Amino acid sequence: MRLHWSPRSPYVRKVVILAHELGLYSRIDRVRSVAVTTQPNPAIMADNPLNKIPTLVLEDGRALFDSRVICEFLVGLSPGSSFLRRDEGYYDTLRWQALGDGMLDLMIAWRGEQLRPEAIRSDAHVAAFAVKLDRALAVLEEEIAALGMARFDLGHIAIGCALAYADFRFGDRQWQAAHPALANWQREFEARPSALAAPIIDD
Repeated sequence: MRLHWSPRSPYVRKVVILAHELGLYSRIDRVRSVAVTTQPNPAIMADNPLNKIPTLVLEDGRALFDSRVICEFLVGLSPGSSFLRRDEGYYDTLRWQALGDGMLDLMIAWRGEQLRPEAIRSDAHVAAFAVKLDRALAVLEEEIAALGMARFDLGHIAIGCALAYADFRFGDRQWQAAHPALANWQREFEARPSALAAPIIDD
């Protein structure tokens, strides 16, 4: 399998962490790919017409995207894994995953707004992004006991990658001070070998 990959992408990090957790990482060849909204990359678009990463090209030539689809595929390669069990916790897993992915979508849009020339930047959008992120963090702080670490699954990976991206791009907000339980949870997440093997960095 071949993965269009970048160490800056939190969505890629989700896939890489899961691959390590499932013992599948050695089966994936990484291709360093730059995906920029305003600059379509022919190498990516040969496999993904949306010019987005992660994109996973299978051995038969089919390409899978986005991160949720790729993660579900990887789980399917590991029968009996606990990362997406269809039991009483199934919808909790999907809910956490949706919250983590939604936080990432929000922060990436926020980052895009920050990079616009000041003359055309929307203060209203920036303010709304901040309110939504703060509320998401508050919900996680309130529900941290339910999230826990006893059942580590796709929801945990999505939340962990979202928190790491908040540090990566919005570290000046220092969200940990107001959310100590969530900060402790994040430290435990980042101490996992799979997370240590997939740091998010700006190369």
